[in-house]
Amino acid sequence: MNKIEHLGIAVKDLAASEQIFQDLLGTTPYKREEVASEGVLTSFFMIGDSKIELLQATSEDSPIAQFIDKKGEGIHHIAFDVSDIYGEISRLQKLGYTMIHKVPKAGADGKIIAFLHPKSSNRVLVELCQDVPK
Repeated sequence: MNKIEHLGIAVKDLAASEQIFQDLLGTTPYKREEVASEGVLTSFFMIGDSKIELLQATSEDSPIAQFIDKKGEGIHHIAFDVSDIYGEISRLQKLGYTMIHKVPKAGADGKIIAFLHPKSSNRVLVELCQDVPK
């Protein structure tokens, strides 16, 4: 693992939440992006070498909508930047961790991603992410 890539925060109202984080951080989001396969609209803020990702559901049955219904708005996941996502998935599975995604999939912000099941990581949803290979 190279660094904390971003913290994902589930929100009900992306525009209102962007305003809050603009006020807190003194900067504007650098990108908004929809990830249709996950039913989510994202907004990214850069903070030093790390990011904050705001996540708003675009459908009532999306994972973010389900999270908010169950737990309310708040921190949804922590993402770690990795150099070899396939190697990390394999390494973690060999150590007994349960992966939600055994094969990386397309994510937001030019990344491929895979999530660990939170039951394997102290109930914290952990995302592995790597820049899309060129």
